[in-house]
This record gives sequence, C-alpha cells and structure tokens, in this order.
Amino acid sequence: MSSATTPRLSIAGVSKSFAGVRALNQVSFDVLPGEVHCICGENGAGKSTLIKILAGAYQPDEGTITMDGTVLSSLQPVLAKQLGIDVIFQENLLVPTMSVLENMFIGHEPVKFGFFTDFASMRVRIREEMDFLGIDLDVNRRIESLSVAEQQFVKILKSLVMKPRVLIMDEPTSMFNVEDSARVLRMVKRISEADISVIYISHFLSEVREIADRVTVIRDGNVVSTTRNVDSSIDLDQLTKDMVGRPVEMFYQKEEHPIGDVAFQVKDLKVGRDSPTVSFSVREGEILGIAGMVGSGRTEIVRAIAGADRFHSGTIKYRGQRLVIRNPRQAIDAGIAHITEDRQRLGLSLGLSVLENITVIGLERRIKSWFFRVRGTVGTVKPLVEKLRIKTASPFTEVRLLSGGNQQKVVLAKWLLVDSSLLIFDEPTRGIDVNAKTEFYRLMSELTRGGKSIIMISSDMPELVSMSDRVLVVRNGGIVDELQKSEITEEAIISSALEGKQP
Repeated sequence: MSSATTPRLSIAGVSKSFAGVRALNQVSFDVLPGEVHCICGENGAGKSTLIKILAGAYQPDEGTITMDGTVLSSLQPVLAKQLGIDVIFQENLLVPTMSVLENMFIGHEPVKFGFFTDFASMRVRIREEMDFLGIDLDVNRRIESLSVAEQQFVKILKSLVMKPRVLIMDEPTSMFNVEDSARVLRMVKRISEADISVIYISHFLSEVREIADRVTVIRDGNVVSTTRNVDSSIDLDQLTKDMVGRPVEMFYQKEEHPIGDVAFQVKDLKVGRDSPTVSFSVREGEILGIAGMVGSGRTEIVRAIAGADRFHSGTIKYRGQRLVIRNPRQAIDAGIAHITEDRQRLGLSLGLSVLENITVIGLERRIKSWFFRVRGTVGTVKPLVEKLRIKTASPFTEVRLLSGGNQQKVVLAKWLLVDSSLLIFDEPTRGIDVNAKTEFYRLMSELTRGGKSIIMISSDMPELVSMSDRVLVVRNGGIVDELQKSEITEEAIISSALEGKQP
C-alpha cells in the first residue's frame, strides 16, 4: 500500500432501503490509493448493496460519495466508469460465444482510420496486462471453452485494460481450488502495487488476513468495525464475532419433541462427475439445517434430491427402500417437497389465484375425470388457508396481491395438500418480516411434531441455531462438518463454512 493518507474513494452516511427494509444504515467507508481494503459480513449484511451503490446501479437514499475530491450524492454506471470505478462481479457477465479478445473490449473497441476495429492495438494492450499479472491466455479462444479459473482471469484482465483507479472484486475465489485462489491473491497484490485501490469482498477469512491492509465488517447494514491488518496479524476470531454479534435468545426457539427413526438416507451422492460425494440422513420429526456461504453448493445438493437437477451418481432411500428420482414428478411421488428459495419465480404463478396455486399439484391425484369445477375445490383448500393463517380476501385473490410471508404460506399449503413426508426449505424466511418469520417457524415445528422431516437451507444464522436439530456445513460442494444440537452456535457454523473442519 502507498503511504498516502487521503482516501481515493469514500462514502459518508450512506443509507439505502428497499420496501421499508434498511439494507444500509449510515455507512461510512473509504479506500486509500494502492490499498487492499477487505469487506466482510454474513450473507445479507449489505455488502452487495454497497457494491451496487459504488457501481452506480443503486442510488443511495442519503449520504455522499467522494472520488478524488469530487463530492457526489450518487453515481450512475457510466459516471462510475468515467471516474475509474470498476466492479468484477461474482456472476459471470462474459459473453460465452465470443473470444477472449472480443470480450475484453466489448463496447469500447479501439478503431483506426475512424472506422475499422484496431485488433492489433487490442492484442498489444491485452499482452501488456497479461505480462503484468503473470498469466498467459489464448485470446482467440471462446469464453465457453475456458475453465472457471480462466474466465475469472479474463474478468480481471477486462477490468485492467480500462485502467481503473478503484477495482471492486466480489468473491473472486468463491469457486476456485487452493492453487487458483493463490494465483488470484498474487494478482490482487500486483494490482495494488500499481497504485490501484482494491475493495475486496470475501467470505474466506484466511484470504482476508493474507492480503488486506484494512478490514471492515458490515452487519445488518451497519459498519461494525474497521481494523488495520499489520503484518497479517488480524484476529480472525474477533472478525467472526464482529460478523455475528447477535444474541440467539432473541429469536424463536424450536419446540422440543421426540425425534423418530431415520426416514430418508442420501448415500454417496455426486451432483456432477467431479463433485465430492455427499452422504447424510434425516429422521422423522427432525429439522436438518444445511449451512454454507453463497456458492458453497448447498442448493445444488437439495435440487438433486428433489429431482430438479439430474445427479451423476448415488442413492436416495426412504425407510430403507431405494427411490428412483430423475425428475421433479418422481420426487413428488416419493413424498419429497421442494420449497424453493425464489418462491415468486419458481414456487408460484403470480397471476393465478390462491386456490389455483395451492391445488396445482395435489388435485390431479383426486380428480378422476377430464373436467372439474374449480369452485368445487374451495372446501379442500379452505382448511389449509385457515390452518396456515393465510391472510387473503378470498381463495380467488391473485397471489401477487399477497404479502411475502403469505405467499410463502401458499407455497407451503401446496405441498401440504400433497401430504409430503420430506419438506426441503431453501431460505424459508428470506424477504419476510419478523412476525411472519415467527409464524412460519411455528408451522415448521407443527410439521415435525406430526412426524414430517425437514431439510432447511438457510443463510440466517439465528434461524439455523434456533430451529435446527442438527446442522450440516457445506463448503465447495461437500459436507465439511456436522454439528449436533449442543454444538450449534453461530461462531461454529461460520468457522466451518469459511475454512472447513480443522484436522
């Protein structure tokens, strides 16, 4: 890091809300010339919102942004680029059918003679950056033919050819092995040595300790701490505590009841050919929590179990009998329900009524003829609406008009009508308010008390701690730890999710 003490980029008192939910609250933050400033926080802490404000994708509700002494109330994407702010997002935004060369300069291709694309200067420019970073790529290859690591290198090169003054990197090593992650960290150091300011977002605290000059922790939209990392001496335990920082006893506690025998077993499941094997079981009346950071492979595992994705190998059994699950229909017939994370896009038909959404799967088993009266199903649906306390003017109200919590209850009602034995909840309470969460937790407890089994993926640490009977921690597509009830703490989950189980 350079010896400069005047920030190149800073924000002061920035706040941002979405539909009344405060994503950022009076956040102040800065990065110095040539500094690597890491941002850490749990999923949902506000990191992505901060990135998008700096990229100009979101406009803050209040606060200021200062770049090289120029004070602004907000940024637009074009202005952010002009000021020298560039973001390497976690998502792959490259065009797969275009070459490395074409992706590097798409939208700002140099020209000669006022018209023709100057491919020669493009090649020279890319070679300069590749030599600078110490990598070598065939610029004529299509993006789709590159490995995940090579595509990440292309994204870094694409940013560098624009000569950024501030480079924001969002989880750049989340899908990498140890060797490729080390290469990226070396690149980050080279970039900062070239007097480029780097804002580095990562869940991997060992990386943070290795490369950060300073570390800022954001929790629930607030800056909790900013710490200097002198000679890689930062206290990782303290960072973890800063990321957590919430008393579990404030949240709903699962009602205790006897747990039965093993109901479902997953043995040697491989999502893909090169994926690690995954084995676990879930018992009657049990809530099995699955934890892990974004991109850890949690959702891929349950999608395979639910038949949403084909898996490479492995077996799934119910009460000792092997199940054949190659598609969602076979999973439904086997008694497996999948309540997806994206309820609006994958779990509901927003233009249809509450009645139609609840009955879309279950009624086909009860209807013996080609024709039936929709209104005649009201008597079947009404008890579920009352049991789940779905607030709707009528069963014929369109689902899009309901609140998020009531939409989630409609999804659950759909699967209760099928009478599933295993319910997979992927982020069950994301986007719903505290009261709706408490109601949903009560419903989950009722289901398990009645003998149903639940697998719950959640990024909400208090939710995992208070509701889970066991927690499996997933990292890089495999289970790295299993925590029994007495062992389930926020610190233990985060520690395992970030670094894996220690030998």
